[in-house]
Amino acid sequence: MGVEKFGPVRVGLLGVGTVGGGSFDVLARNQAEITRRVGRRIEITRIADLDTERAERVAAGRAQVTGDAYEVVRDPQIDIVIELVGGYRIAKDLVLAAIDNGKHVVTANKALLAVHGNEIFEAAQRKGVMVAFEAAVAGGIPIVKAVREGLSANRIEWVAGIINGTTNFILSEMRDKGMSFDAALAEAQRLGYAEADPTFDIEGVDAAHKATILASLAFGIPVSFDKCYVEGITRLQAEDIRYAEQLGYRIKLLGITRRRDEPGGPRGVELRVHPTLIPAARLIANVEGAMNAVWVRGDAVGDTMYYGKGAGAEPTASAVVADLVDVARMLTADPDNRVPHLAFQTESLAADLPILPIEDVHTAYYLRLRVADEPGVLADITRILADARISIDAVLQREPARGEAETDIVLLTHRTIEKQANAAIARIEALPSVLTKVTRIRLEDLD
Repeated sequence: MGVEKFGPVRVGLLGVGTVGGGSFDVLARNQAEITRRVGRRIEITRIADLDTERAERVAAGRAQVTGDAYEVVRDPQIDIVIELVGGYRIAKDLVLAAIDNGKHVVTANKALLAVHGNEIFEAAQRKGVMVAFEAAVAGGIPIVKAVREGLSANRIEWVAGIINGTTNFILSEMRDKGMSFDAALAEAQRLGYAEADPTFDIEGVDAAHKATILASLAFGIPVSFDKCYVEGITRLQAEDIRYAEQLGYRIKLLGITRRRDEPGGPRGVELRVHPTLIPAARLIANVEGAMNAVWVRGDAVGDTMYYGKGAGAEPTASAVVADLVDVARMLTADPDNRVPHLAFQTESLAADLPILPIEDVHTAYYLRLRVADEPGVLADITRILADARISIDAVLQREPARGEAETDIVLLTHRTIEKQANAAIARIEALPSVLTKVTRIRLEDLD
C-alpha cells in the first residue's frame, strides 16, 4: 500500500462476544483506512474464547483460535492484548499476566478499572506498557481522550454524565408514555437494552464504575470506586416524573464528579451517581432513549458536551479499535513521554484530595411529601426547613379529589449541604401530618 513503515502490529483478542465480534469486523472492514493512519497494519492474529466454535465463525480462517486465554497473553509474537472477557477476577488475572509479559492492553472493562485500576496502571507503569480504555466509558463517545488530552489545558471543574443507556431508556419511557418503572424495565428487556438481570444498570453500579474513571481523569486522583455514592432508579415513581415535568425539570440518572475547594468549606471531590432533576432547557436533559451524553466544564473552555451511543457492538468497537490505533502509533515512543493513563503524571496523583462523603455534598433538592389534607401542614414543613437554613425555591400542592383526606406537596429547595437536608427531612417525617417517607431527589442546575 506504500504507507507501511514497520511490520504489522499483532493483536490477541480475548472474548468474542458482542463487542469482540464487532471489533474484529470493524478492524477488518476498515483495515486500509487504519493502515493509512498508523503507517502499519494492525492484525488480530489470535483469538481466545471458551466457545471456540463461535470464535471460529468470527475468525473465518483469518486468526488462530484457542480456548485458553493464557496462550495468547504469553505468546511472544503478540504485541497488544484486547481484554473483552468482562468481570473482575479472571479479567484482572489476564490483564496483569499480559502486562507481566510485556503486552500493551486495550480493555472495555469499566468494572475492572474502577475496582482494580490503581494496581493495573502501576503494573503497566513498571513494565513500560500502555493500558488503553476508551471503550470502558460511554461506548463510542471518545470522552476519555477528550478529558485526558483535548481538555488538558483546563482545570476541570465538574463532569456530569448520562452514562448508562439502559436507565436513560427506562426514564424516557416513563416520561414519554407514563409507564411505571416495572413496565418500562420490561420494555427495555424486550428490546434488548436491559439484561435479564439488570441490577448493575438500574441500581447505578455500571454508571458508578464509569463516573469513578472520569473522576480520576478529570482531577488526577487514584480510582476510588469504593468511595462513590451510588443510588439507582428503582424507587422512582411515575408521579415524580410528572411533577418534575410540571416544574420545568426532567429526571435523569447522572454520574457527577465535582471539585470542591471553596474557602471555609471541605476540600475534595464529589463522586456520586443518583437520579437528578435537571432543568428541561438544558441540552443534557433532552438526551433520550438509550443514548449517552457527558457534560464537562473547564475553566478555559467553559462547557462542552459529548453525545452518542454508549453501547452496542459497533459503537463500542469503534472505541476499541481507536485504542488499537493509539497504541500502535505509540509503540516506538519513549514510555516516559506517553500520555499518562489517568491524564496526570503518576507521581502527581492527588491521593490527598479525598472523595467527599455524600453528607458533605452541596446540592438542591426535590422533596415529595404525602400529607394529611388539613390546615397548617405546609407551615409546619416550611418552619422546619427555615430552622435548618434551607430556603424554598418552588412549591407545588396537588388539590385533593373530593372526599380524599390526603394529598401531595412537592418542594424544590435551594442548594444546601446534604447533612442539613437529612436532619430536616427526619424532623419532617416525624410530623403526624406527614403520612409516608419523604421522596428526595437531588437537583442540579449545572450552571
